[in-house]
Amino acid sequence: MLEFDPSADIQALRSTFADIKAVVDVEALTADIARLSEEAGAPDLWDDVEKAQKVTSALSHRQADLKRITEIEQRLDDLDVLVELANEMEDEDSVEEAKRELADLDKAIGQLEVQTLLDGEYDSRSAVVTIRSGAGGDDATDFAEMLMRMYLRWAERHKYPVKVMDTSYAEGAGIKSATFEVDAPYAYGTLSVEAGTHRLARISPFGGADKRQTSFAAVEVIPVMEEAQEVDVPEGDIRVDVFRSSGPGGQSVNTTDSAVRITHLPTGIVVSMQNEKSQIQNRAAAMRVLQTRLMLLQKEEEAAKKKELAGVITASWGDQMRSYFLYGQQLVKDLRTGQESGNPATVFDGDLDAFIAAGIRWRKRKDED
Repeated sequence: MLEFDPSADIQALRSTFADIKAVVDVEALTADIARLSEEAGAPDLWDDVEKAQKVTSALSHRQADLKRITEIEQRLDDLDVLVELANEMEDEDSVEEAKRELADLDKAIGQLEVQTLLDGEYDSRSAVVTIRSGAGGDDATDFAEMLMRMYLRWAERHKYPVKVMDTSYAEGAGIKSATFEVDAPYAYGTLSVEAGTHRLARISPFGGADKRQTSFAAVEVIPVMEEAQEVDVPEGDIRVDVFRSSGPGGQSVNTTDSAVRITHLPTGIVVSMQNEKSQIQNRAAAMRVLQTRLMLLQKEEEAAKKKELAGVITASWGDQMRSYFLYGQQLVKDLRTGQESGNPATVFDGDLDAFIAAGIRWRKRKDED
C-alpha cells in the first residue's frame, strides 16, 4: 500500500501563501482593477494617448498580479485532490505527478514571497536595462553580449515582453552597449539587484597561447518613469547627434539618419536610441530615459549627502558583484550573497531566479540593518 502524506508540506505552503495574500491585499487589488477597467472602457480614453497608455499598462500589471495569486490558490486546491486520488488509486505515476506539482508550487510560492519584499518606491515598475562592456577588449564586448542574451533569455522564460531600444555593436566581437526595456510588473524591483560590475574569467577565444583573460561589463537598471517628463532639461544642457542605425560589423540597417544620441553635458550621461523608425520617436524615447536617469541621480546624490552627514560613507557603485568562471572550475558566484552555481551554461541561458531571489533578500536585510 502506498503511503504518500505531504499534508505538512502543503499546510506550510498554504501558511506562506496566506501571508503573501495579506501583504498583497487582494481586496484592494481587485478594487483597483475594477477602477482601472472602468477608466479603460471610457469612450474618450484614447483622446489622450499618454494617459491611455498609463491606464492600460497599470491595468495589465495589476491583472497579472491578481492572476498569479488566483492561479496558485487554484493549484493548491487541485493538489489536495491529486494527492487524495493518488492514495486512493495506489498509483505510483500519480504520486510522482503530485510530488512534481508540490515542488513546482513550492518554487512558485517562493518566487511570489520574494516579490512581496519589493516595496521600494519604484519596485513595481517596468525596467530599462543597459549593459556596457568594460576593460578586456574583445573579451569584454563578447561578455557584454553574453550578459544581454542572459537577461533576454530570463525574460523569455518568464514570458515578459522585451523591447530592444539600442544596440551598439563592437568592431570585433560582441557589443559595446545595449539598452532594452522589460515590460512586466516588478521588473525594476526584480532586476535592480543585477545592477553593478560583472566579471568574466576564462581562456580567451580571441588570444593565443591559451591565456586566461579577465574582462568586465557593467549593468545598469532604471525604472520606467511615467512622470519623467517633469524633470526639466534645458536645451543648452544637451547635445543631440543623429546617425544611421547599425548592425553587427558596423553595417547600416536603414537609409535615414533616424537613430539619436543625446549627451547631457553637465553630467556626461549619454543615451542612444535606434529602435523606433523615426528620428522624432527615437529622440522622445531617449529623452524619457535621460530624464529618468537624472531624476535617479538627484535622489542618489541626496541619499549620499544624508549618509555623509550621518558619518557613513559607502562607495558601492562599480563594485564587482558577481564573477563568472569558465576555466578550470566552472562556477558563477555572487560576491554579495554567496549564491553560486556550478553550471554557468544554464545561468547564461537565463537561469537567474536563485541569484535574483538571494539578491532581493540580501538587499532587504541590508536596508533593515
